[in-house]
Amino acid sequence: MPGRSFTRAFKLEIVCQLARGEKRPAQICREQGLAESVLARWRKEYAERGEAAFASQPAPHKALSAEALSAEARIAELERFCGQLALENAVLRKALQRLQAT
Repeated sequence: MPGRSFTRAFKLEIVCQLARGEKRPAQICREQGLAESVLARWRKEYAERGEAAFASQPAPHKALSAEALSAEARIAELERFCGQLALENAVLRKALQRLQAT
């Protein structure tokens, strides 16, 4: 039985709801019929690639120069870093809100 496929927009919305603290992972899994492992994989990809997550990865063209490949690798690294910072910001923002509420 082949697995379901989800749109990039759907996956981004789900991980953003988690990052913003709108819903808990178990709640999303229940509501959307997702396995926890699927949600964990999506969160990991978003943490690594940020807004570039879930986009199809183009196969490198043979004619690309070493400089172009190096630049693409650097961009991918920076996108992962931005995604990681976005998640950390969301977590810190949520923690600050909880501290201010007490």
